[in-house]
Amino acid sequence: MIAAARQLFNKQFSEQKYREFLKDLDQEFNYKITFRVAESPVFVGKEFKSKLLNAADEIIKVIAQPNFKQRMQGALPDSLRVPNENEHTLFLALDFAVCSEQGELVPRLIEMQGFPSLFGYQDFLGNKFKQHYQIPENLKFHFESSSEEYWARLQKAIVKDHNPENVILLEIDPMKQNTAIDFLITQQHLGIEPVHIGDVIVRNRKLYYKRKGVETPIHRIYNRVIFDELLSRSDLKTNFHLTEDVDVEWAGHPNWFFYISKYTMPFIKSSVVPECKFLNEYSSLPEDLDQYVLKPLFSFSGSGIIFNVTERDILAIPVGERKNFLLQRKVQYQPIIQAPDGLVKTEIRLLFLWDASTARPQLITNLARLSRGEMIGVKFNKDKTWVGGSVCFFES
Repeated sequence: MIAAARQLFNKQFSEQKYREFLKDLDQEFNYKITFRVAESPVFVGKEFKSKLLNAADEIIKVIAQPNFKQRMQGALPDSLRVPNENEHTLFLALDFAVCSEQGELVPRLIEMQGFPSLFGYQDFLGNKFKQHYQIPENLKFHFESSSEEYWARLQKAIVKDHNPENVILLEIDPMKQNTAIDFLITQQHLGIEPVHIGDVIVRNRKLYYKRKGVETPIHRIYNRVIFDELLSRSDLKTNFHLTEDVDVEWAGHPNWFFYISKYTMPFIKSSVVPECKFLNEYSSLPEDLDQYVLKPLFSFSGSGIIFNVTERDILAIPVGERKNFLLQRKVQYQPIIQAPDGLVKTEIRLLFLWDASTARPQLITNLARLSRGEMIGVKFNKDKTWVGGSVCFFES
């Protein structure tokens, strides 16, 4: 979206340079990244940056309302309620499609999450692009002044005043997750270990884990466990259950995964949010059903979404389950990234922290995803180039 920056990058790009870039990413932590890394960053000019920030502000105004958590109680099944929740989310991710309406580029909200994203990896990726390519100095991928300040903010939010050995990154089989590279980067910078939920020990409401073979108290949890995956793992044996009332602090309380999610979108009345409605609220289906996407409310990473939905798909859902689905009007992604062989679509995720020192979420970094398919996601982009995960550089 910044023509000069795009031309400069594309002039430098070659398949050999891209292979060297990927090799460097894999070698840094002696770990082969398992998801596709896109060939290019996204270069965002001041005008579209302003539109993104204004769109995010409209959404945050709703989230920051004093009664927001009470309004979202229907999102959280009682069986999954975790005790000792915070008054507001610590993490916020807003996903915007880059669209075109009346010949003008506009951001449109696609998803939202009260859950941490790839905070560690995005710093790593942005800096690697800067190492391998000449990128204009006035373009920044963080909204802090430096990576050092960025990690200081994350340290304050995630570790707080605890000894890092008493803070863990909690996940299901963390080193088998696609996001394992993010865990390794976070461990290096913050000193907190990725711990498998099945390895957590519970004793008299206290939690422990084995650190270098020594049983170590857990005082705070940086939570990366997704309930959707947890419930699907019938083979998983755990001593600790998230819904237990235990003596621990949460860096990202699990309940906010539900409170800020697809469930939230019908409550936000704004031009930046596509028309969406809970499936059980329809007395009759839209005549232009082909212009909607069917989404299960509590799935993650695009699982269960039906892009070309039919009446048969909807009738197959039991009436009692329809409250757990959303019909969302499709948006038209505008191919805007100039690849060597054509234009590519993009989606921009703005990443926020909301710690105790601020009255509302603060934007600190971003994530981008490039796509040539109908939707952003792996299954829509198999065997394609200039697609996958990336980062935006914003004009300052």
